[in-house]
Amino acid sequence: MENTLPNMEKVDESYKVPNLEKGIAVLEYLSLRSAGETLQDIKSALDISQTTAYRILNTLVRLEYLNFSEDTKRYKLSRKLLTLGFRSLNEHNLLETVLPHLRDLRDQVKETACFGVLGDEKGIFIEQAQGHHTFRFVLSPGKPFELHCSAPGKAIMAYLPKTVRDRYLSYMTFTRYNSRTITSREAYLEELEKVGKLGYAMDNEEELSGVICVGAPIFNYTGYPCGAIWISGPKDRLSKEVVKNTVKVIKEIAGVISNELGFRK
Repeated sequence: MENTLPNMEKVDESYKVPNLEKGIAVLEYLSLRSAGETLQDIKSALDISQTTAYRILNTLVRLEYLNFSEDTKRYKLSRKLLTLGFRSLNEHNLLETVLPHLRDLRDQVKETACFGVLGDEKGIFIEQAQGHHTFRFVLSPGKPFELHCSAPGKAIMAYLPKTVRDRYLSYMTFTRYNSRTITSREAYLEELEKVGKLGYAMDNEEELSGVICVGAPIFNYTGYPCGAIWISGPKDRLSKEVVKNTVKVIKEIAGVISNELGFRK
């Protein structure tokens, strides 16, 4: 049975943790199946008992490494694994390049500075440099963000190739959070066109009343928008003059990051 599991070599039995090996096997198996699999599929493919498979899957769901759909009865990998992946990359990777500039952005504007990327259907918050104010925004790595009403979502979407953008648009429901939220595809595309011309995006209380976000895309060496940096702060601290200065700083820092990633206009 054990030989059917991925990467299972003969080792000293006293050092093995069978259920841990099986749990990792489940993750590796699901990593190759973007649509997810049912309990029956998983237990059959990995040749483990239904009871063991059920316990492993429930544990991984509880720890938020898997998502479970009540409608399809399928288990899928969650975004949490992506966060772990970003944290384990070497010194030349995207996150390592962004982090010092994220701190620089925070130090210049005093507000919490964030970095995120696109996930399967929404954005994924990866890292932050917490602001200097007593009241500041704190997010958890791996937290998803909307694409239609967030500064990073708009900043990235505005520069995606049309085919990729259309795929994300097909997932979007344009959830209304308040009267400022963009709720139609047409209005959203107009907003993206504006973002593309300006080089930055704003969330002007579109999701949370009283909260403003300003963000800009970062590009890799191919010119693809591989992520975005942004700041979030309360409206009473982000006057028009402060926002104007913040836009300038964010665009400059995003440009520096992009250059370090090999992007050339």
